[in-house]
Amino acid sequence: MLGKPVIKGTRITVEFILESLAAGEPIADIVSEYPVLTRDDVLTALAHAARSLHSEFVFPVGERN
Repeated sequence: MLGKPVIKGTRITVEFILESLAAGEPIADIVSEYPVLTRDDVLTALAHAARSLHSEFVFPVGERN
């Protein structure tokens, strides 16, 4: 998946899970649509994203006026 983190044993990216959650899709719906996923997989994706934000680098997201 071009170096993107995926859920172990799947081709489902952490990015896809985060985008689904950001769009308001409930965890239960994601797991229902992708039976290979568990609720714990989705929570692990969130934990991975949180850990990645603890890096030493700061990336600006947009300009402030």
